Amino acid sequence: MSIGTFSYPMPVNEPVLQFAPGSAEKAALKKALAEAKKKQLDIPMYIGGKAVKTDKKTAIHPPHELAHTLGHFNAGEEKHAHLAIAAALQAKEKWAAMSWENRAHIFLKAADLLATKYRFQMLAATMLGQSKNAFQAEIDSTCELIDFLRFNVHFLSEIYKQQPISAPGMHNRLEWRPLEGFVLAVTPFNFTAIGGNLPTSAAMCGNVVVWKPANTQIYSAQLFMRILKEAGLPDGVINLIYVDGPTIGKVCFSHRDFAGVHFTGSTGVFNNMWKVIGENMGMYKSYPRIVGETGGKDFVVAHKSADVDAVVTALARGAFEFQGQKCSAASRAYIPSNLADEILKKLVAAINTMKMGTVEDFTNFVNAVIDEKSYTSITKYITNAKKNKKVKIIAGGNFSKTKGYFIEPTVIVTKDPKSVTMCEEIFGPVLTIYVYPAEQFEKTLKLVDSTSPYALTGAILSQDRAAVELATNELRNAAGNFYINDKPTGAVVGQQPFGGARASGTNDKAGSALNLYRWLSARTIKETYNPPVHYGYPFLQEA
Repeated sequence: MSIGTFSYPMPVNEPVLQFAPGSAEKAALKKALAEAKKKQLDIPMYIGGKAVKTDKKTAIHPPHELAHTLGHFNAGEEKHAHLAIAAALQAKEKWAAMSWENRAHIFLKAADLLATKYRFQMLAATMLGQSKNAFQAEIDSTCELIDFLRFNVHFLSEIYKQQPISAPGMHNRLEWRPLEGFVLAVTPFNFTAIGGNLPTSAAMCGNVVVWKPANTQIYSAQLFMRILKEAGLPDGVINLIYVDGPTIGKVCFSHRDFAGVHFTGSTGVFNNMWKVIGENMGMYKSYPRIVGETGGKDFVVAHKSADVDAVVTALARGAFEFQGQKCSAASRAYIPSNLADEILKKLVAAINTMKMGTVEDFTNFVNAVIDEKSYTSITKYITNAKKNKKVKIIAGGNFSKTKGYFIEPTVIVTKDPKSVTMCEEIFGPVLTIYVYPAEQFEKTLKLVDSTSPYALTGAILSQDRAAVELATNELRNAAGNFYINDKPTGAVVGQQPFGGARASGTNDKAGSALNLYRWLSARTIKETYNPPVHYGYPFLQEA
């Protein structure tokens, strides 16, 4: 629990591989994909550093190739949650006491292993397990996760250097302690990087962690856990378990040593977590830290001066990369009447060139959605749109789960700016567009701000600087990450710290020092060299 002397300079973002035809990286990735498909993994939980298997095996299938089995994970139950907490608390004292230099180098080594030895294995695991194409997997499971590890070491070293001033005759210092207890990390399916960052950012600060990934991300999560172990992470610091949400909530949120939750997932689940934690507040040693990034209904607004091709590209990429399964994905758009015909025509033409299929065919831009539950939810919105006379599907609208959970990129044009697909989070490849009168830009901005309870990401495209300034001000609270002349996705660690407010979360900005402060508890220590020996002050003396 030292103040920290190791200083790590600001790193450079990990370069993104492009997998061009004939490139060495493309050949290496294809080889890794083939090797991964030959194996059938028996994936254990990791509790106290030990691989734990159970009698309950759950199959893992690529969402785009349901006939193939990648392996099975060992599902846990209530007792495994208790064991994970016990292992974490047992490891806590030694981990918190380890020097910052040695803690830091574990995560830096993990980043190096991920960038080199395991890069193509992690790409293959993410592509096959989560149905991401090569580029989407690269910017997520390698580059972003590497950046999280390296930048967080830098940010934390900067935090540790922050110390108070000292007056003559005394010395003051801050001790940046971990939280008292354990942290629960609950991570989603859609980003391997989030799966890695939520437990490690808390652990890096000296905390011990129980990590529950989404079942649909276990295939890549277990590989990252093995990388951490190889990098030297002590047993019990992070415990990876596959226990259902209600069970792990029941166990963790009723434990006296529960110190915080680091969460990414749905708004409804996070709201329930907050409620249960509040109801149980009397049993905890300290007030738990509640950090969450939740839903989004992210917008793109085009001004009448916008570049048409820039708008089309922002919509095509923002809405349909990774099948729209990004918290930041563009799902509602407002385009001006003077540009509408050209934008819609070019957008439909672009979508018609998008190939959809398996991740192993690198020419496919679109792959499958994550599972049947998601498929059913998304396709219900499309089916209902087909029945609604107030909206029109101008692209896509077809879907099939015969071989995998495939849904075409779908564009809905609505005459009602408050229609259901303009307001509700769909989390799939569905974009709804409202055409507004070109001269009613300011009125439309107020509509954008008031339509959704979420406030995660948004974008304005305009070549008119006054319009950009107006949108930036009017939409100040509508998005935690705001983009000018770009799509609303693709936040980069160290460049655009990520997080939103309103129903989108606590806006604690993953990828910045702000998030790390949440996993630290500062102690102020004052030492007086010559303490007073009498209670009296000069003002008490008579003249």
